[in-house]
Amino acid sequence: MVDVDTAALTVRPLGPDTWAAWEDLAARHNGVFGGCWCTWFHTMPAEKTRDADDNRSLKRRLVDEARAHAAVVFDGDEAVAWAQYGPPAELPNIHHRTEYEAGLTSPPDYRVTCFFVDRRYRRHGLAEIALHGVVDLVAQAGGGVLEGYPHDLAGATKKVASSFLYATTRTMFERVGFELERPKGRRNTVMRLVVPPAS
Repeated sequence: MVDVDTAALTVRPLGPDTWAAWEDLAARHNGVFGGCWCTWFHTMPAEKTRDADDNRSLKRRLVDEARAHAAVVFDGDEAVAWAQYGPPAELPNIHHRTEYEAGLTSPPDYRVTCFFVDRRYRRHGLAEIALHGVVDLVAQAGGGVLEGYPHDLAGATKKVASSFLYATTRTMFERVGFELERPKGRRNTVMRLVVPPAS
């Protein structure tokens, strides 16, 4: 663990100019979640190779083509956390898809699918900083309906390891202003926020 001055942290969009720092963060953690390289939501199950090198190459290509978005949290020049987001066409693969689509009334403009925080920086609120960053980036892009799928831990009788909370928690989303739309799967939710365009 490190001493974290959250006031000194900055948020920048993932892109070719921030790729190297983002790549360093993912590489420090074995490509994240066993070599996913934050590609699970980009591809449907039949398209997945489950090869870490392939996933890294795919992520790099998507970033270069402006088809992978994230709010990346920086401590100085070092990337220390991120939240992945993008339009549904960019992130088509979500958990509990059948149940989600059965209850869908109107598609969102953007969805935020997963979070990751450097192990040295955990328990300092960086996931929430990243989510605020997503909201800001969506506003800068013209605003729209932003959807997330956090875990609802209300009534849970066992502590859930943070490594399983890839989408964080309902309470965190509520602090940022999201409202519950409906449940999705066991202890998962659909939450929405209408983001106005930046003034």
